[in-house]
Amino acid sequence: MGVKPRFILVGGFLGAGKTTALVRLAKHYNDKGLRVALITNDQANNLVDTTMVRLRGFRVEEVAGGCFCCKFEDLAEAADRICEEERPDILLAEPVGSCTDLVATVVQPLRDLYGTEYAVAPYTVLLDPARAERILVEGGPGGFSDKVVYIFRKQLEEADAIVLSKVDLLPSERRQELLGALPALLPHAQIMAVSAVTGEGLCEWIELLAQDGAFGQNITEVDYDLYADGEAELGWLNATAGLRRPGGLDANMLLLELASGLQEALKVSGAEPAHLKMTVTAGEEFASVHLVAAEDEPLLSRALPMQPETAELTMNARVHSDPEVLRRTCEQVLAAKAALLGVELELHEVQSFKPGRPKPTHRYDEPVA
Repeated sequence: MGVKPRFILVGGFLGAGKTTALVRLAKHYNDKGLRVALITNDQANNLVDTTMVRLRGFRVEEVAGGCFCCKFEDLAEAADRICEEERPDILLAEPVGSCTDLVATVVQPLRDLYGTEYAVAPYTVLLDPARAERILVEGGPGGFSDKVVYIFRKQLEEADAIVLSKVDLLPSERRQELLGALPALLPHAQIMAVSAVTGEGLCEWIELLAQDGAFGQNITEVDYDLYADGEAELGWLNATAGLRRPGGLDANMLLLELASGLQEALKVSGAEPAHLKMTVTAGEEFASVHLVAAEDEPLLSRALPMQPETAELTMNARVHSDPEVLRRTCEQVLAAKAALLGVELELHEVQSFKPGRPKPTHRYDEPVA
């Protein structure tokens, strides 16, 4: 048998920057001559992340309809398909951002049941700086309920390493203060700072991911009633729509208008965004916008270089809100902003729901040898 593919699972709460970081990792490995593939995960289909990864030229499989822990066999089958067809050196996997207990339900089963097929990397969890400050340092809820914060904290407890993401957005003094405070708050894990945009800290992270040994051992006690209640407080919406504007549509302006409009509408209803992301796709090009908190500015992370007459919109919204309220809000904002910009918008599919109770396929109480 040749060298086993390295299976790298990267967790983190909604909006922590997992997809951007994984794409940066994929590019690094690809530039080194390694074959890379990714597995994305969501409670429903029409995932922005899958589209973004595919359009960047990487092989990607999507596990939909539940978290990796509850769809473990689907995860294993997706990995098998990739390995048969692509023979990758690296498999990158991104779980749902509201999922926790991943060491007990994914990392340990991978090590135990598929240890001869994959080399499972240390488990890292990404941490958004703003949420680190509001929840960990200041001790507040960050706009969420205690049950949602419970999930956020449990994700961090099981990490081998915690990657403070998006550090390029932090002023130097604020960054140093946060990095100085985190070790005392999270003493069980190695802490590092990484920017997927500039590449800062990437080499240190990659060195960790290449290590073997006693990693993935942090199995924590999880109250599944609290966990289920916390997930159920998050409204989930996935939507797709066709766009048309004779003479060309400005996708970048449209995305920013949509994000700002949704931000204002959610503020009025008192709903806190966990993560809102949208893409407009035209052929092989796409634009994307992200919003991860009610008080933050929407970020256009990629611009469309042309103004096509037709395009496709994909929206994923994860909000501390009733899903039907979220659906009505999104549909109203989409219609209003499209009309304002003279864009014909036709909704193709809208899914809004609360995640169901987690029911892991496997759960290990103790680490395997």
